[in-house]
Amino acid sequence: MKKLENRVAVITGGSRGIGRGIAIEFAKNGANIALSYHSNEAAAAETVAACEEYGVKAIAIKCNAGVSAEVQAMAKKVEEEFGAIDILVNNAGTISLEVTVEEMEEAEWDRVVNTDLKGVYLNCKYFIPLIKARKGDNVGKIINISSELSKKGRVAYGAYAASKGGINSLTMCLALELAPEINVNIVAPGPIETDMILADMAPEWVEKEKDIPLKRLGKVEEIAATALLIASDDGDFFCGQFISPNGGAVFF
Repeated sequence: MKKLENRVAVITGGSRGIGRGIAIEFAKNGANIALSYHSNEAAAAETVAACEEYGVKAIAIKCNAGVSAEVQAMAKKVEEEFGAIDILVNNAGTISLEVTVEEMEEAEWDRVVNTDLKGVYLNCKYFIPLIKARKGDNVGKIINISSELSKKGRVAYGAYAASKGGINSLTMCLALELAPEINVNIVAPGPIETDMILADMAPEWVEKEKDIPLKRLGKVEEIAATALLIASDDGDFFCGQFISPNGGAVFF
């Protein structure tokens, strides 16, 4: 039997990168998928098609994770399509401009925090009731995607690191509030080889990111495998944990 057979997973920001990788890995293991995307409808459709190849139901919903009305509408649509869910992966996020706190415009701070941190709060708020509505005796799961930078920081990444640090604290509160019915955990990737990094970052920046003990960027599939571990029954004893596949970029 597949690890997520007949379960329903919601993955925010699931059209590309880590979100896409998690969606496909979950589908491969039998989960029906609802993913959100911000603007790239074509990429979302491609991810849905890739999930459907495994014989599961998959849908994509346009939704800005940081806008309450849009998240509520998405939750309503998911309820109409699936009734209840088993897993929520809060992956939607944005990267901040590389600028010091002193030079950062207030609008930039608000943009990053609204998407990266408020988005997790909103999706938890509106999808937790759908997890509680599930049938069966499996443990509900929430996985919040953070970052190694939430622990070690980085010059000129204050908004991003602070947002991810807020996710860590929120996760611990949620874990205490929802256990033992729902387990809430953090996956905090290190430098990962995503299409966004390869397309948007200069080659010298990518090479600098490889200067870690394992001497390479991580693969999306490696993060997806970590998420699968926690989402499946194999992860039923993880609660409030910070799990960081980062190639040795930082030790915890």
